[in-house]
Amino acid sequence: MATTLTHEPEWRPSHNQWAVALTVTLATFMEVLDTSIANVALPHIAGNLGASQNESTWVLTSYLVSNAVILPISAWLATRFGRKRFYMSSVALFTVSSFLCGLAPSLGLLVLFRVLQGAGGGGLVPSEQAILADTFRPHERGLGFAVYGMAVVIAPAIGPTIGGWITDNYTWHWIFFINIPIGILSLFLTYRLVEDPPYLKRLQQQASHSRSYIDYTGFALIALGIGALQLVLDKGQEEDWFASHMITAVTIFAAVTLIVWAIWEWREANPIVNVRLFRGRNFATAMLFTFVLGMVLNGTTVLLPLFLQTLLGYDATKAGEALAGGGFIMLVMMPLSGFFVSRVDPRVMMGCGFAATSAALYYIATHLNTQISFGTAASMRTLQTAGLAFIFLPSTTLAYVGIPKEQNNQVSGMNAFVRNIGGSIGIALLSTMLTRVSQQNQNALVRHTHAGNPAFDNLVNGISQALQNSGMEATAATQQAYGRVMALLQGQAATLAYVQVISLMAIVVACLVPLPMIMRRPPKRNPTGDVAMH
Repeated sequence: MATTLTHEPEWRPSHNQWAVALTVTLATFMEVLDTSIANVALPHIAGNLGASQNESTWVLTSYLVSNAVILPISAWLATRFGRKRFYMSSVALFTVSSFLCGLAPSLGLLVLFRVLQGAGGGGLVPSEQAILADTFRPHERGLGFAVYGMAVVIAPAIGPTIGGWITDNYTWHWIFFINIPIGILSLFLTYRLVEDPPYLKRLQQQASHSRSYIDYTGFALIALGIGALQLVLDKGQEEDWFASHMITAVTIFAAVTLIVWAIWEWREANPIVNVRLFRGRNFATAMLFTFVLGMVLNGTTVLLPLFLQTLLGYDATKAGEALAGGGFIMLVMMPLSGFFVSRVDPRVMMGCGFAATSAALYYIATHLNTQISFGTAASMRTLQTAGLAFIFLPSTTLAYVGIPKEQNNQVSGMNAFVRNIGGSIGIALLSTMLTRVSQQNQNALVRHTHAGNPAFDNLVNGISQALQNSGMEATAATQQAYGRVMALLQGQAATLAYVQVISLMAIVVACLVPLPMIMRRPPKRNPTGDVAMH
């Protein structure tokens, strides 16, 4: 680990710290929004480019794979080339590739440009967090991270709504074109306001003089391992997981590659990713919480609109509107959490956040049915996200405790990477569980739907009679009655599956309530605002 610079004077940015925070948040909001905004436009993209629905999913997969590969190595790139330079390069690449995505005349070129876009986007989120960690004094980081947190949490919530509105009222091309003015503004403001602290400039000079020590092996291993893992998570459910020889082979390859990578990086003197940070209790625990946060936030962002669209008949725009309340509550809760994180024990805040999130998930599980109103659906999402701010900010703040500031880039890069991987695993795991549990429920219900069962016979006869009264011929009415009963059964089986999966999530989150207490509290604030490094 790098030598701690404990005796150098405290550095303060030349410009207002809030102006810096808003500047770097701008591009990050754009990038995180882009990870979800394209989802609802896939049918339109497929139809316009002459691709199948299955082929169009590569528009999402290509971005996620490229993004996942860059995230863990962003710290090394920022240190070697300068964080400001790397950040601006990422914004520029993201903006230019967004323009090219909007112009893409074929699916192949669109996928290529999405790979470039994902590479640019992978450097934005971790760079912003590291910039904020250096821009704000340790006791002020909670408020600084609140700005960052709003971008990371709100963008996925409103992405489907914006994407649906743009697609319905314009064309899918504008989903990418809207990034251009934001990217240009971000580049201008970053150039004027953001600067690298002296210690980072020194580290960059040291890195530039040690070109022979570039960890090419670590870079190759993590690129192959993460790319393979992301491919498994994106395509596993579609290929029926380990029933597919391809998924099995890629899973084994990813596991072996990542294990070899972790061993290599642990022993490497100048690693691409400093995995030795996991020796720190706070860092390791914070990464666990970040992983769970990614699973819960992204998993429910997929489950709830899926329920609303498949079982309640909502269109994409209305389903997105039902999620919007979660974004708005975060606008309130993030600054509130940022205010308290430096005034009360952040470990207690996290415990309360896990308890509130678990209670909200339990509420959703006990009230979810096919008769709920739009208001009830919106309130479910609002309650579910209300406690996340009290997990996100304390966890992010505590992750830096005991970490030398020279490792801030590593902490921020790993934090963003773990959250994204948690989200990918959460979506894959919950979607698979939902499918399997729904099928099990359906099989159990089918055993009771047979001729001779009084309840079943009465239901079929009642529907058939109602159809005959409306003028339908008897045989056709009976056949349609059986079809309606089967549709009702499938809906009940799916609803029960949602309830069971969300109940399991509530239990898992509840088990985390006492765990924050194993972390160390941040050192008390001293007159200079410094934090003792260990």
